Formats: sequence, C-alpha cells, structure tokens
Amino acid sequence: MDDPYHSNFYQGPQGGSNTYSTFEEGRADPDGYYRGNEYSAQDEDAASDVTEGHDEDDEVYEGEYQGIPHPDEIKARDRAARAAVQAQEVSDGAVGKMQDEEQLAHQYEAIIEECGHGRFQWTLFFVAGLALMADGVECFVVGFVLPSAEKDMCLSNANKGMLGLIVYLGMMLGAFIWGGLADKMGRKRCLIIALAINSIFAFLSSFVQGYDLFLFFRLFSGIGIGGSIPIVYAYFSEFLSREKRGEHLSWLCMFWMIGGIYASSMAWGIIPHYGWGFSMGTEYHFHSWRVFVLVCALPAIASLIGLTFMPESPRFLLENAKHDEAWMILKQVHDTNMRAKGEPEKVFTVSHIKTPKQDDEFIEIQSSTGTWYQRWMVRIMTVIKQVLQNVLSLFSPQLRLNTLFMAIIWFTMAFSYYGLTVWFPDMIKYLQNEEYESKVKVIRRERVEHFTFNFSLENQIHREGEYFNDKFTKIEMKSVTFEDSLFEECFFEDIRSTDTFFKNCTLINNVFYNTDLNKEKFIDCKMVNTTFLHPKQGCHLDYEEENDVLIYLVSFLGSLAVLPGNIISALFMDKIGRIKMIGGSMLISSVCTFLLFFGSSESAIIGWQCLFCGTSVAAWNGIEVITVELYPTNKRATAFGVLNALCKFAAILGSSIFASFVGITKVIPILMASSALVAGGLLALKLPETREQVLM
Repeated sequence: MDDPYHSNFYQGPQGGSNTYSTFEEGRADPDGYYRGNEYSAQDEDAASDVTEGHDEDDEVYEGEYQGIPHPDEIKARDRAARAAVQAQEVSDGAVGKMQDEEQLAHQYEAIIEECGHGRFQWTLFFVAGLALMADGVECFVVGFVLPSAEKDMCLSNANKGMLGLIVYLGMMLGAFIWGGLADKMGRKRCLIIALAINSIFAFLSSFVQGYDLFLFFRLFSGIGIGGSIPIVYAYFSEFLSREKRGEHLSWLCMFWMIGGIYASSMAWGIIPHYGWGFSMGTEYHFHSWRVFVLVCALPAIASLIGLTFMPESPRFLLENAKHDEAWMILKQVHDTNMRAKGEPEKVFTVSHIKTPKQDDEFIEIQSSTGTWYQRWMVRIMTVIKQVLQNVLSLFSPQLRLNTLFMAIIWFTMAFSYYGLTVWFPDMIKYLQNEEYESKVKVIRRERVEHFTFNFSLENQIHREGEYFNDKFTKIEMKSVTFEDSLFEECFFEDIRSTDTFFKNCTLINNVFYNTDLNKEKFIDCKMVNTTFLHPKQGCHLDYEEENDVLIYLVSFLGSLAVLPGNIISALFMDKIGRIKMIGGSMLISSVCTFLLFFGSSESAIIGWQCLFCGTSVAAWNGIEVITVELYPTNKRATAFGVLNALCKFAAILGSSIFASFVGITKVIPILMASSALVAGGLLALKLPETREQVLM
C-alpha cells in the first residue's frame, strides 16, 4: 500500500546531515518514522541493573520492595510498547491500518516526552494563564462598574440590561470567530490579535463619555477576549505530554479564578474613591470607575507582551507541513528544559517527523496572482470557507455524538453556573433593599411654613403634607417620596437627589434653581407658575451608596472558594478520570443548589455561593480538559470555540431568566439549576474516557 506520507517526511535542517542526530541515534527507519533513541533506552536498562532499588540520588525507592514499578520503568515500558507496535505495523506492510492522524499523534507524543516538562512549559503556563485571567476579569468588569456607570451616563433600566449582556454577546462571537481561525491561521497569531483587540477597545472604553460608544467598545473588547479560552487550552495542551496534560490544564484553570479575585479586589480598592478621577471642564469627567476599567486591561496587555516571546504550536505547524519551523521549536523546547535541569549536553534525537500531505496548491497559486485586492479577497474567502467546513465537520458521523453530548454538558453547566452567580448578588441586593425599605419613615399631613430645610432627607415618605413659603437649600434627598402634597411659594436650590419623586402633588409659584429634580421626577403632578432654572447636567454619583463593599466581598469570596476545588481537580484529574470528575462534580453541585432552600439571610446566601462555586469548578476543569482531548488538532480550537460560544449563550439566557425571578420566588431558579446540573452530570458519564489517549 502506498505510504500516505510519501516524500513528505522531515529530516531536520540541511537534509540528512543533521548534526544533532542520525538514523542510528534516533532509530528512525528510512521511511522517515521517528522511534526515539533505543540505544539510550538500553543504556537506561543497563544502569537500572546496576542501581536497582535506587533513584537518581542513590536513595531507596520505597515501592520497590512492595512490587510497585518505578515511574521511570513505566515510561520506558510505554515507549517500548509504542515502538513495538509501530515496528510491527511497518514490518507487516500494514501502515495503512493506522490512520494518518494516529501515526502523527503517537510520534508527536514520543517527541514531547523526549522534550520533557520543565522551564519552557512553566513559562508558557504563566503567559497563557494571563490570557485566561483576562477572560475572567472581563466577566466581572461591567458588573462592578454598572452601579457607577448608570449614574454617570444616566442609564435607563433597558440600557443597564443591555450593558450587562453586551460583554457576553461579544465573547460569544469572539469564541466562535477566533476558535475557527486558530485552526487555520495558528494559535499564537490569533491569540495575539484577539488580545490586542481586547486591550485597545478596553482602553478606549474607559475614556468615552457617551453610552453608545461605551457599549460599542465593550462589545469589541468582548469579541477580542472571547478567543482567549478556546485558543489558550488548545495552544498549551499541544506542549504537554499525555501524563501531564490533565493535571496542568487543571492548574491553568486557576487563572480564571485569579482573574475574579483580581477584578473584585481592584474594584473594592478603586471604585469607591471618587477623588481618583479628574475633570476637564464641565463636560468631560474621568471618574474612578474608569480607572478601574483601565486597570482591568493589564492582564491582557501582560499576556500580549509575553506571547511575543513564545513560539507557535509545533503540532499546528506539523498539521500544515511546516517541518523546519516545527523541528526548531521542538528542539528549543527540549534544549530549554534540559538546560534548566542541568543537562545541557543531552541532544535532541529527533531526525524525522512525518506530516500529512497538503492539498492547498490551487489556493496558493490562485492567491499569488491578480491585484492585491483580489489576492486578499481570495485568501479571506478561502479562510472563511475552511472555517465553516471545519465547523460542519464537528457534526460528521465520527464526531457527531461527542459534539452533541459536549454541547448539552457545556450548556447545562453554563446555564446553571452563570445564572446562579448572577442570582446570588441580586438576591443580596434585594434583601438589602427589603431591609432598607422596612425602616422607611412615613410622615402624614405635616404642615410647614417659612422653614428652611438645610439637612438631608433620607428614606422618607411624606403624604398629604402642606408646605408654604419654605426653602430647600443645599441638601441631598435620598429615597424620598412626596405624595398628595401641596407646595406653594417654595424655593429649591442646589438639590442632589437619588430615587426621589413627587407623586400626585400640586406645585404653585415654586422655583427650582440648580437642582437635578427634572420633570421626570414629577409623576401626575399639577404645576402652576413653576419654573426650573439652571438645572444640573448629568447624573449624580453617590459612591457611598452605589458601591457597597459587600458586593465586592461576595464576588471576592466566590472566586476564592474555587481554590480548593481547583487543587483537588488538578491532583485527581489523571487518577480518577475526566468523566467521573465532570459527572461527580455536577451531581454534587446540584445537591448544593438544593441547600439554597434552607437559607434566606445574606450570610447564608454567601455561604451557599461559596459552596456551589467550590464544588462546580471541578466540572469546569474536566469539561475543558476533555474538550481538548476529544477533537483532533485541525478541529480542536474550532470545537472549543463553538462550545464556548454556546456556553456564553447559555450564560446570557441563564442570567436573564434567573434575574427575572429575584424578589418573586427562589423555587424556580433552584429547580432549573438543579435539573440542568443533574441532566448534564448524568450525560457526562456517557462520554468516552480520554486520559489514556494521545492528542490526535
């Protein structure tokens, strides 16, 4: 049978004269298939006979006398088994029995094992983690600035709702777009572009004054950061060996938690400080919440800078037949790790890397002719077509069932998680408002004449009052309502108000000078010879009220509660498997959700939130790890992008539905969240276990 990789194998730079390895050193057959260094393995076996029962430091290996094999023996046995299988395949002339992707996957796994896990992976871990942290920050930004932004920009309830959802909409679009492009243009390139878009538009959004522009910039900021999760996991996983993949991808998930902690602590430390901003004239105001928006762009900028020093994924390059680049990057990984381990003399033994043939010659010829405009149009249309074909291929007979199961699991998990994380702080605000309203002071039929109100009024209802020739000067009115009252010959000057209304009142010969009491505050009122002079422009920012530190504390504790679950999932991901981790975590989370029936105080809700976040994070980690492992390299980022886009859609749906029941009933949100978690957890048990698989 013809070799599917015919004339398409790599022999290192400068052909067969590679100074780093030879056929004998690497045991690569003339057909170009890499096998690893068998002589080196023999030397290891010889050494083990001499030093049996000892580790590298000449210490007794504890498991030797218990019949437990040494981890190094297990690794050597795995490599020998793979080499034996591959040798049998070749000797029998049955190369065609193994799919092209499987051959490259096993070969690449052997190469990554030889490169080791060390300084290079840890450097990439922190760079990629900062991009993931930026995604976590983006989810919190609008929620923290909304109480201030709605006052600063005079937002209506409809506008507030749109601002709260616009980021998730942008992230949904970004996940789909960048995930698909990363499989065609490269992980590093797309991640750099995505983070650059996020940084630029986040920076600009902090300076714009109008609501429409702020909404526009936050949308594109979300589109940029939406690509971070799909690309980061695909990118980082392709530098990890099978035995390290589950654990270290789970450690990577911690950066999302760090993003939540960073956002809540920065909001707590910056937004309440009104004096941290500045003004330019009477029209331009840069308040402290805008400083917070700037600070939240720092993780994306830091990751962007770090990525410029990192290489492209060699697995992606091999898929696209870029042999030289892939070989040089793998050698860089190997040499970096060996130098860090104090073994700089250890050579990289890979001399041959097989890659599948490429059939894009027509595209390349077509894209190199015509005008620049035509060439670009050809390239753009070709990429769009390839991305769409890749998306459709996720529903091919081989992948259809896994894609359907993963879509349901992603949706149910996101619907419950994001719905409840919005519901928790909204419930706390509702309880606070209920307590505040229970202390309202009702004043009936008061009659006041020739009196000057020079003290603030708060949480009061004045009914059927009469005010004659009174003055209201330089005061604040907070949650004050006048009902069925009469104001005659009264003078209002320099008034600042929050939630203050006049209902069914009669106003005769009154003057309102330099106040923010506009006509919308007067509901069904009768006005006779009443004038409004020099009304205040803009809206009043009440930082003491609008930025209750309890809200920041709730988000901080919710993010911090994820830490134990992250540690447990990282330590046991490879021991108990991805499927049991996802199913068990989702089912336990559903039980925790039911406990919400037994607590109605603020402290109880905070406690249940921490418990829910801590138990559900293991499911998130397992979902993200198995998504990486279920799909081949040329579809990995695309699949992750599609599923993450579905996740953001579920977040929009869940947060909207759950928020609508605040103050009405908590039964429906609890039942919806629990049912979704149970359904997703049971379905997860039907997925194939992937912890023993190499990356296809």
